[in-house]
Amino acid sequence: MKKLMLMAALCLMGMAAQAQQNLSWGQGPQVASPDVHADNSVTFNLIAPEAQKVQITGDFLAPKKVEFGGNTYDAPNVVDLVKNEKGIWSFTTEPLKPELYTYNMIVDGVKIIDPLNVYNIRDINNLFSVLLIGGDQRADLYKVNKVAHGTVSKVWYESPTAGLTRRLTVYTPAGYETSGKAYPVLYLLHGIGGDENAWSELGRAAQILDNLIAQGKAEPMLVVMTNGNISQEACPGETSEGFKVPTMMLPKTMEGSFETAFPDVVKFVEKTYRVKKDKAHRAIAGLSMGGFHSLFISINNPDMFGYVGLFSAAVDQQQPNGGFPNIYADRNAKIDKLFAKNPKLFWIGIGKTDFLIKNNNDLRAYLDSKHHKYTYLETEGGHIWRNWRIYLSEFTPLLFKK
Repeated sequence: MKKLMLMAALCLMGMAAQAQQNLSWGQGPQVASPDVHADNSVTFNLIAPEAQKVQITGDFLAPKKVEFGGNTYDAPNVVDLVKNEKGIWSFTTEPLKPELYTYNMIVDGVKIIDPLNVYNIRDINNLFSVLLIGGDQRADLYKVNKVAHGTVSKVWYESPTAGLTRRLTVYTPAGYETSGKAYPVLYLLHGIGGDENAWSELGRAAQILDNLIAQGKAEPMLVVMTNGNISQEACPGETSEGFKVPTMMLPKTMEGSFETAFPDVVKFVEKTYRVKKDKAHRAIAGLSMGGFHSLFISINNPDMFGYVGLFSAAVDQQQPNGGFPNIYADRNAKIDKLFAKNPKLFWIGIGKTDFLIKNNNDLRAYLDSKHHKYTYLETEGGHIWRNWRIYLSEFTPLLFKK
């Protein structure tokens, strides 16, 4: 017995030693990255004594301008880090505005996440390190503050139209479980290449709703975040297909199948949750492809949604190869029918340098020509999550007001 106990103790000691070796406790230089200073400047560090060149790219850097097809677009910028005698590469920014930022290191031409930062996030098939600087009213919406919190659930539903069991992300506000009340619903859609995790992770939707509701600026509501890729069961790696490589090039993209199957989502939500089941208590909004979906779902179902939000939306009619071309036919005539039903809010937001701004301006010109009332917000920057978080923060307080 003593021999067995001795062997067990030796095994545990060996495991502990191995764990310490794996974690590198006490080994090498002790540096932090990112290191946020009192003035909101940030130092990024990387321990790479053998590297020849280290750079950083991120949305905290002013974008560089590139010309393509006669137009000017924003592109990611890159700066060099400087190595010291200990093999630590560093770069310190100017003071940054409060915001949620994403970034990558580039080591000898290879893009990586910051190995000293445990906080990272996936967007399609890219991983980014994440940095949150609070300190103003907007950026503090993205933080987990000491307020009552809603619940974020991953929920499977049957979509007979798609012929699949599919997944939703559903936010229920604080108190939903015990209140006994029925709530309004916002259906919130992602962009091309995204999935049902995009708004809750990249978009900070739960934090934004928690904070706006706690401040009394938004009505308590359910937020249903769909997977707009109708050929998918759920996000990559969490389906019966296993660990497939994420891609934007998916079957049945923007050819009408998702719009046609969308009533399956509404039916499931209204059967499963305590929600109000009328147009005045339903809203739909989305970014980029999700804005495209929101536009065509709403104008093909003019009695379904009282509130429509287009965030950097693709708004032009498509000419799909197969699919459901009738969904996209007669766009302007369908818009007229939607406005004849008096929606409570038609909201458009886009960045000044977004590659879709001309399309949105053309849509606005049509709305103006028909005297259709809408709300418009134009922000700095382009086709980026920073803008889409702003649009969600501005759009939701306008919903479901009595």
